[in-house]
Amino acid sequence: MSGNGDGPLVHLIDAPVYVFRAYHSLPPLEAPDGAPVGAAYGFASTLLKYLTDTAATHAAAAFDFSQESFRNVLEPAYKAQRGDPPPDLEAQFALCAELCEALGVPAFEAPGFEADDVIATLVQSLLREGARVRVVTSDKDLAQLVREDGRVVLHDLARGATLDADGVRARYGVDPDRIPDWLGLVGDSVDNLPGVPGVGPRGAAAALAAFGRIEAVPADPGAWPATGLRGVGRLAGLIEAHRARALRTRALATLVREVPGLPVGAEPLRYRGADRARTLPLFERLGWGRIATRIPRWS
Repeated sequence: MSGNGDGPLVHLIDAPVYVFRAYHSLPPLEAPDGAPVGAAYGFASTLLKYLTDTAATHAAAAFDFSQESFRNVLEPAYKAQRGDPPPDLEAQFALCAELCEALGVPAFEAPGFEADDVIATLVQSLLREGARVRVVTSDKDLAQLVREDGRVVLHDLARGATLDADGVRARYGVDPDRIPDWLGLVGDSVDNLPGVPGVGPRGAAAALAAFGRIEAVPADPGAWPATGLRGVGRLAGLIEAHRARALRTRALATLVREVPGLPVGAEPLRYRGADRARTLPLFERLGWGRIATRIPRWS
């Protein structure tokens, strides 16, 4: 198939986002054997609703292999503020991956990498085949995958918003491929990554609009064009003083797009429906009664 974008629309789900969201928004729930399953139930409900609402023909879910990745080797403080997940949540990640597979949605993870890297790699292989991609997430890191030609967009379920390239520019003030540079300057409290102290989103966007990359921002404010921004001299000085830190944060925020061992192309991600022989016994073990009536299709 050619790479001209005439292929199927593939939905790639950033699973950890919705597992955590379900855990923090729903009351605890136990299976008949006492195992905690509340987050898994919420995640399964979200997944089934999404498959039904979109009538997806191709879908996959990406998970973190563990709480640490190669980024923790480069930066020990990366996500350190999060700590380990609560014991009643940790075991539910494997259960959520099992649920995805039973419901007909392939689940992928890769040792040493994060779900974001898995998604980035799948996007690259799908684009080469000519597919279009909708990344389902609320994670701003993944905005760097959005394409100017519209073949990759982000969809935030909580906001009910889909961001194309113009949407990324409207929200963050920079082109999609400048998101890592933007994060390098403003930092990311969610991932415990410091940016340049005193540089906010507007200042970062102005600097990148003028010069493109962190390393190209001059220390001399006289070399800056008219930006309409107050305190350009201070902004230039801050970036110069903390440039090395900003570049390091940018490197950590840049997604890996060639994670080994992942499938190539759209066909392995075709949604054929839930596997009855796997799903019904699993639901029975978990004590979930009527949720099976919400399955949009059986294989």
